[in-house]
Order: sequence, then structure tokens, then C-alpha cells
Amino acid sequence: MTNRRKFNAEFRAEAVELVISSGRPIAQVAPEIGVVEGTLGNWVRLWKEEHPEAGAAEHSPVEWAKFRALQSENAE
Repeated sequence: MTNRRKFNAEFRAEAVELVISSGRPIAQVAPEIGVVEGTLGNWVRLWKEEHPEAGAAEHSPVEWAKFRALQSENAE
């Protein structure tokens, strides 16, 4: 059996925002938040692929997660 943990979208978004906004390396942030380095790296990579235009003045990963949640809610 595997002991895989599931992380909700808000946690992932906050973890990505922590990496991006702090400018600290993934290897430093991952153990602090209890996530495997590769997993956090995947989250950051996916966010950057989905938001190639995002710069320092753009919306944060947490804001994007909230936006998507509101879109889903409105679609219902």
C-alpha cells in the first residue's frame, strides 16, 4: 500500500506563491512545508506553464486558485 497524501488546490497555490514571491529555491521551501521537493517543483512548473505572461505585477497563484474556484461556482 502507498501512503500518498493529497493536497487541496489552495495548499498547492499557497506553496507555489511562497516559492515565487520569496525567490527562495524549491529545495529550501519544500521541507519547510512538508512536501517532497519534486512534487513542489511540479506544481511550480505547471503554474509557470499555465501563466507564461505572469510577472511580478501579475496575479499570484493563490489569486488564480480563488478565481478558478469562483468560475466553477458560477458555472454551477
